[in-house]
Amino acid sequence: MFGLDPSFFSSLLQVIMIDLVLAGDNAVVIGLAAAGLPADLRRKAILVGIAAATVLRIIFALITSQLLALGGGLLIAGGILLLWVCWKMYRELSVSHEEEGEATEALSGNDLNADGTVAGKAPRKTLRQAVTQIIIADVSMSLDNVLAVAGAAQHHTEALIFGLALSVVMMGVAATFIARLLHRFRWIAWIGLLIILFVAVRMVLEGAGAFVTIPEIPLLYTPHATAAAAH
Repeated sequence: MFGLDPSFFSSLLQVIMIDLVLAGDNAVVIGLAAAGLPADLRRKAILVGIAAATVLRIIFALITSQLLALGGGLLIAGGILLLWVCWKMYRELSVSHEEEGEATEALSGNDLNADGTVAGKAPRKTLRQAVTQIIIADVSMSLDNVLAVAGAAQHHTEALIFGLALSVVMMGVAATFIARLLHRFRWIAWIGLLIILFVAVRMVLEGAGAFVTIPEIPLLYTPHATAAAAH
């Protein structure tokens, strides 16, 4: 019951770490988009962003899990898409601490750097501009999150469901805390990036294994894994 075996716990730990990093990443993007708004509109934009991210995660989870279960070329495509996610994360990790601070202030509504303003250095924008920017980012980042979690969960449905529920809770309840945590301890995000890279490479290998013979790679690829999952 619940797949209580070493591979399940390994998948679950990967899912939790991916959720932590990507929920924080999503929160920072939402915060940056909302930072240019007046205080009375900032909270409204953040709530819209979090609600949109939650709905999109559920929709993408229903679609992605079914597609990845088909294996083969779709697994390869999913792995390549995750490699692109890794590249995006790498570039986002180079965002300055000042910009991250602006985003975190916008999310919390507090003057964290004691400069007398909350996200005061961000360029001004309208609510429509901010919400549009947030929803466009949510589409991409929600797909990234679901794809990474589905890849890490592999064939453990319980881990996939848990990961989806956890990502929704993290976005809805703990977005500000996670954003501040990743802002303070940047190494957590780098570990998350490595885990997503591992998942991406494993997905590509499993998909390619349906077409060509690939030798076993410890911890990363077992030739019979794909065939065994199909039965």
